[in-house]
Amino acid sequence: MINELSVIFGYSFMSRALIVGVLVSLCAALLGSSLVLKRYSMIGDGLSHVGYGAFAIAAAAGIAPLWFAIPIVIVAAFLLLFITKKGKMGGDSAIAILSSSSLAIGMIVLSLCNVTIDINGYMFGSILALKDNDVAVSVVCSVIVCAMYIIFYHRIFAVTFDESFSSATGIRSGIYNVLISVLTAVVIVVGMRLMGALLISSLMIFPAVTSMRVCRSFRSVTVCSAIVSVVCFTAGLIISYYIDIPTGAGIVVLDLAVFLVFALIGRIRERQ
Repeated sequence: MINELSVIFGYSFMSRALIVGVLVSLCAALLGSSLVLKRYSMIGDGLSHVGYGAFAIAAAAGIAPLWFAIPIVIVAAFLLLFITKKGKMGGDSAIAILSSSSLAIGMIVLSLCNVTIDINGYMFGSILALKDNDVAVSVVCSVIVCAMYIIFYHRIFAVTFDESFSSATGIRSGIYNVLISVLTAVVIVVGMRLMGALLISSLMIFPAVTSMRVCRSFRSVTVCSAIVSVVCFTAGLIISYYIDIPTGAGIVVLDLAVFLVFALIGRIRERQ
């Protein structure tokens, strides 16, 4: 088994996918616990569509997509947060408008500039699209995300469960909401090359809701989410290689299977 795995990850594209995927899965799981509990889970889907539009513009302009998309998606995260906090529009409506508009703009830019790209790869991800510089950017961004989450863990915990009480105790909840949004934007952009615009949000949602079937504390949900996310990604990557299926789709289906198992375990525990 070990020899087989060494052969699989001996391929450069597989080793790149493993490094980026494990880091992104870990960061997505950490942030996903807060997003799901705050009912912001769909923000990942909205920002991924903004990322697609940014990637399309970068491809048309001939510039590095990651470095162009990260600030664009961060600005979009700020915009969503501002709209929802000011009560100008419901969060779901704002995300829907931003998502569809970004996809439309991306398609129009590609059409007008006559740029030929792998649309399927951008929408559903491709491990062959990852380059060495993508790995470097992913490592740097993931280390920053993990460090920021660990440093501000207690404040993120407080803001997640009771924003009003946090503000009353002196915690500047607005700053930490911005921090969560910015970190989410970075993770979305970094993971899009691997999972695609339509599937990247699953890395944030599935591990969190899966862990909540059996865990009761925020810390246990966060730890369990991280483990589930990394294990499902690694297993999904290996399985997709063996049976020749799209990697992103394989990972999401495996996430679904694990969710159903955890849901069954949770139901059994409740009856006992």
